[in-house]
Amino acid sequence: MATMGSLLHRLPADFWTVPYTGSRFPGSAAVVGRPGLAAGANCQLFAYEVLRHFGLAPPAQRSSDLWDDTEVTVRVPVPRPLDLLLFNAVDDPYSAHVGVWIDNDAVLHLCAEIGRPAVWGLADFAERERYRVLVGAKRVMTPSSVTASRNT
Repeated sequence: MATMGSLLHRLPADFWTVPYTGSRFPGSAAVVGRPGLAAGANCQLFAYEVLRHFGLAPPAQRSSDLWDDTEVTVRVPVPRPLDLLLFNAVDDPYSAHVGVWIDNDAVLHLCAEIGRPAVWGLADFAERERYRVLVGAKRVMTPSSVTASRNT
């Protein structure tokens, strides 16, 4: 499995300059016709584009829909690199912040507080009221595992 350094090193430089733009979320009018990250992103859109860069196909869903999804993602008790983590002020996926687990207590995310991508540890999230609760982790299944799970 890839390590933190190797995953972050393989992320193109333009990912690190993406501005936080709250209106650019999955399915929004601001994203339709303007895909990618050049015009900015919210946490979900950013996290999904990171996963796409590494060959995964996350659903373009808001937080609570992502949490409820069982077609493309699965809840996992212990994250591994490239799993999605959801954070909120309360134990509720609705309007939760989404980041990408890198490794060794490192989460890559895009938040309004900083305005650009950052890597935080779980303690950094716990220190902030709006992110203090880790709702849970979701793993995007590969197309072959989705097909296999449907055939069993």
